[in-house]
Amino acid sequence: MRRPLSSAVLLFLAGAVLAFAGAGAAQATGYRYWSFWEGDGGKGWTYATQGPAVVRPGDGTVQGFRFSVSEDSQDAARPRRAPDFDAVCAGTPAEDGSKRIALVIDPGTAADAPDGERPPALRSACARVAPDASTAEALASVAKPLRYDSAAMLCAISGYPRSGCGERTDAGSPEGAESAKPSTGASGDAARADEGGSGGGPSAGVLTGVGAVLVLGAAAALRARRRR
Repeated sequence: MRRPLSSAVLLFLAGAVLAFAGAGAAQATGYRYWSFWEGDGGKGWTYATQGPAVVRPGDGTVQGFRFSVSEDSQDAARPRRAPDFDAVCAGTPAEDGSKRIALVIDPGTAADAPDGERPPALRSACARVAPDASTAEALASVAKPLRYDSAAMLCAISGYPRSGCGERTDAGSPEGAESAKPSTGASGDAARADEGGSGGGPSAGVLTGVGAVLVLGAAAALRARRRR
């Protein structure tokens, strides 16, 4: 009759698994990028499911951009100003043959900034553009220069940051980042997919390490049984 594993072996295995899982969480990778948001009509923000070059908002719409470090769209930080069209476009009356788009541009905090750079002040602007203009065209009309990468990902607004585009960081998500609904296709998601991001789940290295610990633990248990 086989004897059950000893309590010491079981505790060893449980502790090892927890240690590896904790190491994976502590090493969570973040990405520094401009996220794209849409006003939901109720003074709140919704993470955009399409890029700004694709979205063609109607007159009276509010669009937002926030530069920050986050793991994925689920923990991306929202713009820190409410999407209030009347406040942003109060001095821009409606005109035939054009539309008005309120834009909130939030460069984030010093903790979000790349080394050697300081974020400019948060600002808003009212863009008057053609009726079929995209959000990217509205942004270009009030916040040049814009910078894009070869995959058409928005990298810089008004020249900030000077370099980089959706690059990895080791800092993970900044403290206080607000929660956002998950989405695909918005600014930043393509870069994370190219880097092999997994949305915060355990990495292959962590799973491999856990498997190795389990094998070692099983071998130790077999040796213990043979001695009895």
